[in-house]
Amino acid sequence: MAEQWWKESVVYQIYPRSFNDSNGDGIGDIKGITEKLDYLKELGIDVVWLSPVYQSPNDDNGYDISDYRTIMDEFGTMDDWEEMLDGMHKRGIRLVMDLVVNHSSDEHAWFTEARKSKDNPYRDYYMWHPGKDGQPPNNWGSFFGGSAWDYDEVSNEYFLHLFSNKQPDLNWENKELRQEIYDLMTFWLDKGVDGFRMDVINLISKDPQLPDAEVTSPERYQWGGDYFVNGPKFMDYMKEMNEKVLQHYDAMTVGEMPMATPEDGKRYTNEESGIVNMLFQFEHMDVTSGPGGKWDQQPWKLTELKRIISKWQTELHGKGWNSLYMENHDQPRSVSVFGDDGTYRVESAKMLAAWLHFLQGTPYIYQGQELGMTNVYFDSIEEYEDIETLNMYKEEVIEKGKNPQDVIEAIHKKGRDNARTPMQWTNEVNAGFTTGTPWLKVNENYPDLNARKALSDENSVFYFYQKLIRMRKEYPVIIHGDYQLLLENHENLFVYSRSSNDTTLLLAANFSKETCPMTLPDKFNGGEILITNYSDAPKSLDHQSTMRPYEVRAYLL
Repeated sequence: MAEQWWKESVVYQIYPRSFNDSNGDGIGDIKGITEKLDYLKELGIDVVWLSPVYQSPNDDNGYDISDYRTIMDEFGTMDDWEEMLDGMHKRGIRLVMDLVVNHSSDEHAWFTEARKSKDNPYRDYYMWHPGKDGQPPNNWGSFFGGSAWDYDEVSNEYFLHLFSNKQPDLNWENKELRQEIYDLMTFWLDKGVDGFRMDVINLISKDPQLPDAEVTSPERYQWGGDYFVNGPKFMDYMKEMNEKVLQHYDAMTVGEMPMATPEDGKRYTNEESGIVNMLFQFEHMDVTSGPGGKWDQQPWKLTELKRIISKWQTELHGKGWNSLYMENHDQPRSVSVFGDDGTYRVESAKMLAAWLHFLQGTPYIYQGQELGMTNVYFDSIEEYEDIETLNMYKEEVIEKGKNPQDVIEAIHKKGRDNARTPMQWTNEVNAGFTTGTPWLKVNENYPDLNARKALSDENSVFYFYQKLIRMRKEYPVIIHGDYQLLLENHENLFVYSRSSNDTTLLLAANFSKETCPMTLPDKFNGGEILITNYSDAPKSLDHQSTMRPYEVRAYLL
């Protein structure tokens, strides 16, 4: 496969509301990001993915956009944004912006116009439909709870919203709407943006018949994904987007694609006829979910995680490209889910980092992950801000009468605010994030867990990430090598090799608090250690050894 800059890059996601507040209003902003560019440069990252900073009423924290060409007042001005971009480029850091075009805000001028009458020129920019026997057009449920349809009294029709009712879905069947989207993409690319992360992009094509979903649960509204995930014209729309816009720029594209399979991955990311450079799939993040979905958290099995990761590593090798992540603005902190956020927080944060960064694909670091930031355990629902979390609590507790404490426990494990607590910069008040009152409470562990402390400790999680990022530049086998899983059925150890030409890299990671003996095939002997989270680890590999709690070792053979 061809060499591309985005294959060799490490991406850092910034959630601007929680990153750094420069003016004391309690909300992170663009000037705050610019203040921290030297920190990002020291970490060694190549690309910043910036979550939305466009004008928005903030129903879903910026993923409901009311003006795609204007910066949100709370975050600053276009001049601030241009200063930030210039600062990034001067430091050799590229910028990828969020492209949110499955839906807009209901306060976008298009929707304001569309709502006025059925014959308004913008009406067809959205998906309107008459009801059925006084009910919504079909039984689809929204990702955020309730019906995916909202009734509009003025026109006596419903509009589709797969997310919040303030996020009406755009109608990609409309050619003028598609051109508007291509124009706004060109606007940002011409300003110097280096690519896009495309929000739920594989939902943009819906089955025009809008059929009822199969009834698979006792709930009133059902999962309708069969009719809008990877819909009938998805590939056509994406190919048109590439022809009209993306092929004219050296841009990196990553598509967020719920329900994606490795077959989808190969189809969408292959270099001959693909539509994006890489995609975000969710299969590995769902290993903790029970039959009831996201909020039904169950003990997870390492063997299942191995199966999923190995499937994607093997099937995309030479045919597509992986994106590697364990955290983002929608996911809980990985050290709290897959590691140990207590006694072994530092060891397990390092273990997860090395395990992920030596896989094939482009690694993503979510802000604070490089410090080993943890989930937050708020006591009361009043302390949470996320719309998905609040809607779920209302539905489960107020409407269905479930035990509030049980629901709060589920939120502790999976709520999106886990990742959105302010970045922990120092041990000063509010973790140095703001001089005002933060929009969301700071995690109480900030006096001991913060960037200032990490930068003063050569053995910190931060410097471990820095070393991993540097190694990707030094060892081509990490970028190009094939993947082989070892000890497939071991319930605590995740061991794999990467091979390219005459070079083999072996990584062994213990995902448990147990001390585990490890026996490998005889050929895995010798070599030199590249990185470990225990200072007294064996300097060369013995095919028979012992792995301590959350230990990770990587050897070059």
